[in-house]
Amino acid sequence: MKDSFEGRIDEVEIGIAEARELVARAFAATGFTADEAAIITDQIIECELRGVPNAGLSRALTLVDVARRCPPHAPITVTRETSVSALVEGGGHCGYLVAHRAVELGIEKALAHGIAVISARDTAYTGMYVHYLESAARAGLVGMAAGNSGARVAPYGATQARMGTNPIAFAFPTDSDPVIFDTGTSSVVLSELHLARRLGLEIGEGLAFDADGIPTRDPAAALAGAITVWGGYRGSGLSVAVQLLGILAGGDVQPTDESGSGFLFVAIRPDLFGEPGEFERRALEFADYARSAEPVPGGAPVRLPFDRSAQTRRELVVAGRFPASARVVAALRELAGEGSVSPRS
Repeated sequence: MKDSFEGRIDEVEIGIAEARELVARAFAATGFTADEAAIITDQIIECELRGVPNAGLSRALTLVDVARRCPPHAPITVTRETSVSALVEGGGHCGYLVAHRAVELGIEKALAHGIAVISARDTAYTGMYVHYLESAARAGLVGMAAGNSGARVAPYGATQARMGTNPIAFAFPTDSDPVIFDTGTSSVVLSELHLARRLGLEIGEGLAFDADGIPTRDPAAALAGAITVWGGYRGSGLSVAVQLLGILAGGDVQPTDESGSGFLFVAIRPDLFGEPGEFERRALEFADYARSAEPVPGGAPVRLPFDRSAQTRRELVVAGRFPASARVVAALRELAGEGSVSPRS
């Protein structure tokens, strides 16, 4: 995130338990049930503990705003179900809740039958896929997730948005920590733009265009324009593929930020292709081999995806607290304590 922002963030330290209670109260004040608030809060706090604050407390403020403007219109239901697949109808609910249900169902089916493919639609704002895929990996499953979202990203060589930030993620269990790769296909993720705007910071060069197609460092102008794609034409091609996977899952061809996103989750039990425990052992063998590569002169030891966030979480859990934007914490305190909140329907 630091590579995307320029400016100073005034920070305070907040206890993990205090932050969890504060976020849960903010969601409860917005009309979420206690169970719903707990599910969303769990991911918000996990993002902070993994060192990804743009998807943490700041994202809670965004979700509250979306919930007030776009309340759900139907319950979350499961349709088109087989022993190894299902379609989760989101009913306009927050994606954190819809994806939680989809992944929970997928893990259950994959453990029982070896494989599962679950799609979810009529939702938005699903959060960080690593949160869901860690659950799959801890259950001993290989996982993959992908999803589309509202048009925010310009295809390679363009200045107008046609694709979402379109995350894709993979998880692999090992005999130690899992290997989890979770990436968006935009040069900066939407939550970073919202956080930069909220904190009055500029974004880096070459990350976005304004509504007139002019390069901009103003996050508000970027939100009104388009984000550049990550990885040049290769990243653009990957983003197109993820957009189509979201459509396969039931997402709209042109979803908005608040509705119409599709989410696809695949889970595989490794012992379909070998003896129980064999894949986990061999995956760790490869992970250790990759980490053993000689770093560039003066460089840090090689890390694999999820290494940094797992270590950061361990350190912050021991500390019992984490740094957070003072402005964001103040906004959450005001929200959690206000009495005239317009709840969602």
